[in-house]
Amino acid sequence: MGSKTFYLYRRINGRPERVKLGGFPAVTVKQARKLATEALGTIATGGNPNAARRAVRAEWTLNQLLDDYLERHAKPHKKSWKEDEAQYRRYLLQWDARRLSEIRKADVKMLHVEIGDTSGHYAANRMLALLRGMFNYAIRERDLDLPNPAVGIKPFHEAARERRLMADELPAFFQAVAEEPNATVRDYILISLLTGARRANVLAMRWEEVHLDRAAWDIPAEKFKNGKPLTVHLPRPALNILEARQAEAAGPWVFPTTSATGHLVEPKAAWARILKRAGLADLRLHDLRRSLASWQIDTGASLAIVGKTLGHLSQATTAVYARLSQDPVRRSVDTAVDTMLAAAGVQPTADVVPLKRSAAGKS
Repeated sequence: MGSKTFYLYRRINGRPERVKLGGFPAVTVKQARKLATEALGTIATGGNPNAARRAVRAEWTLNQLLDDYLERHAKPHKKSWKEDEAQYRRYLLQWDARRLSEIRKADVKMLHVEIGDTSGHYAANRMLALLRGMFNYAIRERDLDLPNPAVGIKPFHEAARERRLMADELPAFFQAVAEEPNATVRDYILISLLTGARRANVLAMRWEEVHLDRAAWDIPAEKFKNGKPLTVHLPRPALNILEARQAEAAGPWVFPTTSATGHLVEPKAAWARILKRAGLADLRLHDLRRSLASWQIDTGASLAIVGKTLGHLSQATTAVYARLSQDPVRRSVDTAVDTMLAAAGVQPTADVVPLKRSAAGKS
C-alpha cells in the first residue's frame, strides 16, 4: 500500500498551488484540517505557504540536489543512473558546494564551452543535459522556484560517428585479438563483433540465455529500455567460441570474472593492448557493433534486416521488423561474418582464433 499525504490546492497570485500539509498517519485528519485552515489564512493575507520551503530549496547546494535527484528520481526510474552520477563527478564536482540560487545561465554556458574545448562536444552536451534534468526535477518535483540555468543554451552539433573495421584493418585486428593472453576478454571481443550485440548485453551474457542447438541467444525484455526481448543469431564462428567456453563453464556467466558483478566489466586495459598490437588508435568497443551492421549492408542486407539484427525499434520501422522472420537475419549475419573473415584471411569454418584456454590475465 502506498503512502498517503494531505495537500491543499488553491490558486495563489493567479497560479495553481499545491501546499503539502503532511503525511498520514504522522499527521491525522484533524491536524490536517487545522493546518489547512492556517494555510488558507496565510493565503488570505497575501502570503504563500510554499514560499519558505522554496527559499530553503533555493539555498540547497548542487551536491544536495544531486543526492535528492539520484535517490528520488534517477535510481527508481533510470537504468543509467550510475552514468548520471559519473557525469556529475567528471564535470560538475567543481560546483559541488555552490548554492542553486548562485548558478547562473552565463556560468553554465561558460562551463559548456570549456568542456567542449577540453573533452569534446559530446561530453559537454551530456553535462548540459544532466544539469538541465536535475533542475527540471527540482522545479517540477521539489517545488523549486528558480529558473533553470541550463535551459536555452544551444548544444554543440555532434557529428554521427561512422567508424567501423575496414577490410584492410581486419587481418591485423584478428591477429591482435588472437594474441590477447586473457581468453575471457578475447572471446568477449569476438562475440561482440560476430553478433553485433550491445556491449552491456555481451558483458552480462548468461548461459541460460544461450541456445547452442538452435544457434540463438535470447536476451530477455528486462535488459532493454524498450521492454522487448531480442533473439540474436549466433553464426558458426560464434558457436565455436561459445561451445568451447561452455565446456569449461563453472557458473551462470559466459564471461565470468572476480569483479563485484561476477562478470566482465569494461576491459579497457586489454582493449588498449589489442589496439596497440593492431596499430589502430581510434577504434572503440561500440564500433564492433557498427562494424557488423556495415558489413551486412555491404553484402546486400536491407536496413530493415540490419534493424532486426541490432534490435532497433522505431515508430517508422517496428511494423516492418515485426513481419520479418529470423531466417533472413540469420542469412544476412552469416554472409556478413563470412565476408569479414575472408577479408581477414580466416576460413569461415575455422575457430577464428586458436581456442587455447590460457589463464585469464588482468583486464
